[in-house]
Amino acid sequence: MPELDRRRLAAYTVLAAYDSNQGAALLSEGGSEHREYGDASLIVDQTLSHLLGETQQVVFDGAEGDTAVQARQTLLREWAQAEHLPLRMQHGERTAVLLGDTVYLLAWSRAKARPVLKTIDPGFYFPVLPEGAIDADEYPQRVHLAWEVPEDAATGGKGILRRVTYELEPIGDRDASRAYPWSSQPSNITCYLTDAEWDLDQVARAGDIDALSPALARYRSNADGEVLNRLDLQLDFIPLVHIPNTVSGTEHYGQSSLLSAAQLLDDLAAADTDSQRASATTGSPIIGLSGARLPVDRRTGNPLPVEVEPGMVWPLGDNGQLSTIDTSAQLAELRAYVGALRDRLSVVTRLPASVLGTVSPSKVPSGYALQLSFGPLDAMVRSMRLAREAKYPLLLKMVQRLYQLGGVLPPGDNPRATIAFGAYLPTDQATALELAARGVQAGVLSLETAVRLLVEAGFPIKDATLEVERLRRSTATAV
Repeated sequence: MPELDRRRLAAYTVLAAYDSNQGAALLSEGGSEHREYGDASLIVDQTLSHLLGETQQVVFDGAEGDTAVQARQTLLREWAQAEHLPLRMQHGERTAVLLGDTVYLLAWSRAKARPVLKTIDPGFYFPVLPEGAIDADEYPQRVHLAWEVPEDAATGGKGILRRVTYELEPIGDRDASRAYPWSSQPSNITCYLTDAEWDLDQVARAGDIDALSPALARYRSNADGEVLNRLDLQLDFIPLVHIPNTVSGTEHYGQSSLLSAAQLLDDLAAADTDSQRASATTGSPIIGLSGARLPVDRRTGNPLPVEVEPGMVWPLGDNGQLSTIDTSAQLAELRAYVGALRDRLSVVTRLPASVLGTVSPSKVPSGYALQLSFGPLDAMVRSMRLAREAKYPLLLKMVQRLYQLGGVLPPGDNPRATIAFGAYLPTDQATALELAARGVQAGVLSLETAVRLLVEAGFPIKDATLEVERLRRSTATAV
């Protein structure tokens, strides 16, 4: 692998260790005595929760009042339900928040007669990027999904390297062209799929994953018996969507939400470890004895180890003394230090203390003060959603094109669709309801916009379009 990919995979390994409370074990620091209490996982889960919002719904532009678009919206919502899209988004987006990237893969299933969706670990994702900078609108012409399968000592199976490749190239002869159902112009480009494997002992470790020897490859077959060696998928796009966690620009890859807090997490784990050790000496203090008659081993004549138990009495001589070491002051300082680190963690991750659970919302001076504390979180979520603004419409465009290829949708241009994320901040529902009602009465808000305001405010409206139709029917009946 290139050096960039080696560093990326190493970062994924470290970040996954933080998420599973194994950061210290990975770095060989302290072993079982090191304390990690799930702060990294809490940051990831809370960031994910606010990124996705309360709901995720497929929405088409112009669905209100257009029967054909509404029918297509219904089809894709049924597809999302059949493919468990919210569940897959939870998995995929958590990976993006934790590691910085996630990957979705689409394919047409003849058995299910619909596109099927998979989430791919970004550690398997190796795009062949053009030299120099790449714009956000550009798309790799070749993408590898590659991973190693270790040898199996029980069965004697060799270790293998498997690589699945999608690449856009001319159709056979360069002069050939094809009419795709989603375009009025013929194209001479198609997507080829290759699924091959190599024995690890035959792979040059200093080589490039993009330049493995075809002569040593074994090609796999699909369910229809077709050999997957440059299989023509009848597509002019690669059915794979890479989603960065942050606005990536020319870097292509995103940034983990834990990256800026990595040093804080290390310091917090160290402080928690010191605090735990101090609490042990505070609960069971160190005791010094002098002039006491201690039990003796009759065989050796050596004093036996002294154990402190409730109700124990030690006879002391005339000048005997008993003293204890009080470490409660140090424990209090350590707990204060942990609190200061958690406050800094809240600032760095842009998650308010009320979101991290370090302060009760009831202790906030006012609702306005609570709302102000969500300012950094609001900016962070808007930026993260901006990074996904073009990605989910691209995913749904691919779904529509696969439906066209399967003969379910008619040929022609596909209307724009996206996945609308729900509200993520606490809202005043009474104020939102009054605003929507007054806006519609004054004629400055359409009924559709008013219903969307209510959805964003957290009202239990599952389908905004259906809710608008119900309101119109009820209004017409009342008139």
